[in-house]
Amino acid sequence: MNLVTLLPFIVLIGAMFLMTRSAKKKQQAAAQMRDHMAPGAGVRTIGGMYATVKEVGEDTVTLEVAPGVHAIYAKNAIGAVLEDAEYNRIVHGAGDDLTIDTPVVPDDASSLTLDKDADKSADEADAPKLDLGKKDAPEAEEPKDGLPGDDEPKDGKADGEAGAK
Repeated sequence: MNLVTLLPFIVLIGAMFLMTRSAKKKQQAAAQMRDHMAPGAGVRTIGGMYATVKEVGEDTVTLEVAPGVHAIYAKNAIGAVLEDAEYNRIVHGAGDDLTIDTPVVPDDASSLTLDKDADKSADEADAPKLDLGKKDAPEAEEPKDGLPGDDEPKDGKADGEAGAK
């Protein structure tokens, strides 16, 4: 056989080896993280729930999801063990730096202008405002005998008469 014909197979086998090797390293790092979990640590489950570790067992972890509420999870369900500062920032909303110089955007756009008629010309300020609301629909006429559907045709001809549609 020629080396050129074997080259694609060699490249494919090499790529598969590299992919499985990196996946295996990630699995080992996750297992090590779960093994070094200690009570009192903040964790995030693979479902996205944040909780505090209360007890670590052989294959399970008891998590406190709310004060006084405990749940038992498999160790494999723990997605990440968080540092205390990060856990407190996410769960309790406590940030390290509360003096961030970001502008505060109001919820209501009307608070952005001091006087809403200040930038209008005199003609615009005195002009009547348009009413874009729905007008009341005219009331439908009551049928003569009180039954619906007995309206006379618009052309004045009843069914059965000559020229009726």
